[in-house]
Amino acid sequence: MQPTMEEFDSEDSGVQDVGPQINGLLVQILETMSVPLVRIRQKLLEMAILICVILLVFWVALFLYGSFYYSFIPTANFITPVYFFYRTDCPSPHHSVCSFPVANVSLLKNGKHQVMTYGQPYRITLELEMPESPANRELGMFLVKMTPYSKAGQIVDISARSAMLHYRSSLLQALGTVVFSPMLLTGASEQKQSVIVELYSEFKDDSYNPTVGAIIEIHSQHIQIYRAHLYVFAHFTGIRYLLYRFPLISALIGVMSNFTFLSLIIVLSFLQFNLGGRRTRGKAVMQQEENNEPDDLNDQSEPQDEGNAPGCNSVEVEESIPDVGVEESEDDSRELAEDEPTCEAGDGEMILRNRNLSQSMLQSSQALTDTTDKTYYRVGVCSSC
Repeated sequence: MQPTMEEFDSEDSGVQDVGPQINGLLVQILETMSVPLVRIRQKLLEMAILICVILLVFWVALFLYGSFYYSFIPTANFITPVYFFYRTDCPSPHHSVCSFPVANVSLLKNGKHQVMTYGQPYRITLELEMPESPANRELGMFLVKMTPYSKAGQIVDISARSAMLHYRSSLLQALGTVVFSPMLLTGASEQKQSVIVELYSEFKDDSYNPTVGAIIEIHSQHIQIYRAHLYVFAHFTGIRYLLYRFPLISALIGVMSNFTFLSLIIVLSFLQFNLGGRRTRGKAVMQQEENNEPDDLNDQSEPQDEGNAPGCNSVEVEESIPDVGVEESEDDSRELAEDEPTCEAGDGEMILRNRNLSQSMLQSSQALTDTTDKTYYRVGVCSSC
């Protein structure tokens, strides 16, 4: 059977009835979910702000520790090559070297910054790579002299140390040559010795004459040297020793200490700010209550004053309709207005002047000049005394 029009209408009306209910349900769901969503959003915002503050404090603590470490720990070691030079214009043909090998070494990092810090002891050594040649074996002991100087060219100190090659017998040299012959043939090894000369065990730089360079001189004309290096090592003690020898533990302790200190300052500042705001609010509330107390007392005393003031309790309305001609002058109306009773009030009372009433009456009298009868309304209004 085909559905009739009435059935279609009933179905449409049912759908129309369900639509508002669904809309109302959706509105209720949105209203109920809006409050938790706002709270969740507020919590997420507070967590994001807290994380940002923690990261900022951590980076500030790391920066403070890095600055302290860079300024407190001097240069631990400084290595520079030493290039010797000598004279060859000898008057005697028997000697090819006319002077001792001399080298001028700069003790400035990158030619600008000083290597040594005032008051810090340093160990200065010279390393010489010397071949095991017959000339060096026959040389025996030789003298190495170091003379540091300041920027003005003044001599700061003088140090002289002796050195020589380590002794090796001819048999030991022959066995070593046989054993290491493959490496010697390929060039991976050489027949040489490294002679280390300790020039200063604890050298302290002078704050008035800082050292900028040194002159190194070897007192031997027949010495043979492959290459030479000057080493400057800082001899740390106390806190500097701990910071240099245990860098990771020191960094962890230093950063955490700075982080704790900065966090404590921020928390105390936040608490002081909140307490100060609460105190100011409490003072404002107390002042407001103190200001409201006299007003309440005045409000309570007003009914008693009103009962004692005669003639000011109610609104008086008087009407007078005199049978007077049109030719009354304005002076008469002013006199009538001035003769009206006034109510003088004390503190807290409102006073209505009769002159305002007279002006309104004058305007009404001018509007009624064409009429035969003229009406005057005298109205006296007095507020609460």
